[in-house]
Amino acid sequence: MPRPITATIHTAAMAQNLALARAQAPGTRSWAVIKADAYGHSIQAAFQGFSDADGLALIEIENAVRLREMGWTKPILLLEGCYDALDWRVAAEHRLSCVVHCEEQLAILEVTALPRKVDVYLKFNSGMNRLGFRLERLRDWAARALGNASIGEVVLMTHFARADEPNGYVEQLRRFNEAADGVPLARSVVNSAACFDFEKSNGTMGSAGHWIRPGIMLYGATPFTHAGKGAASLKLNAAMTLSTEIIGVQSLAAGDAVGYGATYIASKAEQIAIIACGYADGYPRHAPTGTPILVGGVRAPLVGRVSMDKITVDITQVPMARVGTRVELWGQQLAVDEVANHVGTIGYELLTAVAPRVPRRIV
Repeated sequence: MPRPITATIHTAAMAQNLALARAQAPGTRSWAVIKADAYGHSIQAAFQGFSDADGLALIEIENAVRLREMGWTKPILLLEGCYDALDWRVAAEHRLSCVVHCEEQLAILEVTALPRKVDVYLKFNSGMNRLGFRLERLRDWAARALGNASIGEVVLMTHFARADEPNGYVEQLRRFNEAADGVPLARSVVNSAACFDFEKSNGTMGSAGHWIRPGIMLYGATPFTHAGKGAASLKLNAAMTLSTEIIGVQSLAAGDAVGYGATYIASKAEQIAIIACGYADGYPRHAPTGTPILVGGVRAPLVGRVSMDKITVDITQVPMARVGTRVELWGQQLAVDEVANHVGTIGYELLTAVAPRVPRRIV
């Protein structure tokens, strides 16, 4: 019998979240961002849950090829583009669109014979200072791409550094729009957070022909860091439920300690459940005492250190709990963002950290 821990992936929730993103940005086309194995949810689940997307966007070329082999016929975008000439040939063969963010990438393409044209997304640095051409030469780079016989459609794109903050993207959007003014090419700037402020983030661009790139919202977690914009208030549905079972129970007296380092000491008689999940499964080792867990649908606090394969939970106030009782670590009843807040991280990290040894059950 396998360990009881499972990540249940709800494809209906994924589809609902995608529909919400599209409704927030009428008149646009949608890239469903599925990098990092669909934020930990699996490429197979993304194939099913995002079947209504206009395209799928990811980093790994091998997963792009896999999607083609699975039968995905709509566009696929490589968000970091190609790293060498072989990648460009694979991209052309499998009809992959590619981000181009630097002259070196463009130069490789210019000297590589391809079996067919590739569509290119020219990425511009509007202020994040990670990847992207300088905005001052946007027209030059666009002209160079349009003059390349190996390139089909050209789209202009940028990426917001602070879209999760109130008006955090405004200055970047202004710079991008100013540089691209009058350039008759489609654009892609809107991420998950900007989807919820689409009327403003769309700026003066209009909506026809442009692509949005929702990511974390598709999986039911909030893209925002400030209060008042949790997943529930945004009407997002959790796409992953990480669940397991109680595999042991210990009765503690006042003064007894729990776990490595004896960091938790019982102040009274307590019942402690041992849960089949640890940091080797992707649960954060630095989760503090008090992090919420659902035991049989009842909230209970994590106590002591997270170990490799197990965590310990105070079930004193959950008298019906026993070996075999189901436990939700996060999911449709306990938001991943709430757990992340207790841990001092973000939902993105928790979802993408779920280990390969945890089975994904796609429903």
